Amino acid sequence: MQKYFYELVDALSAKLRGGEVLLAGFSGEESDFVRFNRSRVRQAGHVSQAHFGLELVAGGHHAKGSLSVSREKSADMEGLAAMLDGLRAQLPHVPEDPYLLYATEVRSGEQHGEDLLPDRGQALAAILGAGAGRDMVGIYAQGGICHGFANSLGQRNWFSTHSFNLDWSFYHAADKAVKSRYAGLEWSDEEFGGRVERAAGQLAVLARPPRTIAPGKYRVYLAPSAMEDFVDMLCWGGFSLKAQRTKTTPLLKMLEGEARLSPKVTIRENTAGGIAPSFQGQGFIRPGQVTLIAAGCIRDCLVSPRSGKEYGLEPNGASGDERPDSLDMDAGDIPAAEALARLGTGIWVNQTWYLNFSDRAACRVTGMTRFATFWVEGGAIAAPLNVMRFDETMYRALGENLVGLTAERDFLLNPGSYGGRSTGSARLPGALIDDFTFTL
Repeated sequence: MQKYFYELVDALSAKLRGGEVLLAGFSGEESDFVRFNRSRVRQAGHVSQAHFGLELVAGGHHAKGSLSVSREKSADMEGLAAMLDGLRAQLPHVPEDPYLLYATEVRSGEQHGEDLLPDRGQALAAILGAGAGRDMVGIYAQGGICHGFANSLGQRNWFSTHSFNLDWSFYHAADKAVKSRYAGLEWSDEEFGGRVERAAGQLAVLARPPRTIAPGKYRVYLAPSAMEDFVDMLCWGGFSLKAQRTKTTPLLKMLEGEARLSPKVTIRENTAGGIAPSFQGQGFIRPGQVTLIAAGCIRDCLVSPRSGKEYGLEPNGASGDERPDSLDMDAGDIPAAEALARLGTGIWVNQTWYLNFSDRAACRVTGMTRFATFWVEGGAIAAPLNVMRFDETMYRALGENLVGLTAERDFLLNPGSYGGRSTGSARLPGALIDDFTFTL
């Protein structure tokens, strides 16, 4: 695909006129998908797709288009040439864009991820074995993903990776289930078996009568999967230059020096440690790391080309939404095996859902517990808890009330596949928090 992409861009660049500049992007995948229900394969399929994006620039004017391609060069060239002509026809009718910015320094590069994926039959055998005798539902995806960027100035970038993602639940009854995930670049039967064993142990607890507790403040443990939902709220404008300058960031109090997080909290955009491309759609290269929060204090932000042009800063490879693609939070010093004992008496939260800001300016987040949430007494799981609503500020939960973070972290790949499999990821510890507020 890399050679095909570059050859088409070369051919399209030869059709440019005058001072026109062409930016081109490519995305493609070869993915297997298997859906499970009641521990049986209910649907299996293969997705093979590719998309070409073009942006034609003339002075301060630009127009964009995209096309699904067959990967048959002559047929695709015909469609892309027609799209190029259409973009050229639009240019006289679009206003000049004062914030248009694209890379003019040629910085080419390649990243080729090694294919260490298991044979699909091996993974299916392990998954079906885990579901034997249980009611399992879930979806498994694996395969290769590639992205490319090229422009008529001579820059060429290519990225490929091979990953798998299993998102599954052991279902008990009614609204009671244990949700689990296993994702990565190389399958390990041992690692998967450990996750299955932990999920099966929690499933057995769900058979006990559920408990309802009064609203109030409780000591909680947020597992890495719950932390992903919680910390993702910070990504909703928290690290965006545009949001910071327009004061719509949920971290406004931190930005203005009125609040901070715990010194235990350091968060980075860690492109070097994720599975996202090291380049973005206008050709800017992402650094290996951008430190967003350092020891509880706000540090750098994500700068897209448009925001960089508007506010006079150099872009640092961020996409237009200025959200992290490879979120990374530093580990703490609590061994994960001791999390239950350190929790003592309180609430163990595996999953959350329906999160939103109840007070964005105060970075206050509300949401619900989901699936296997447990009441813990004396460092042991005592009973499943009925669904509860929480309402808490980040400045308390990840600030003054943060007891500690686990020494082990989970590498969580985004299971999204709408339009194409995601290359987003998060590497997160679990968190032990005092006085976490539950309102219902």
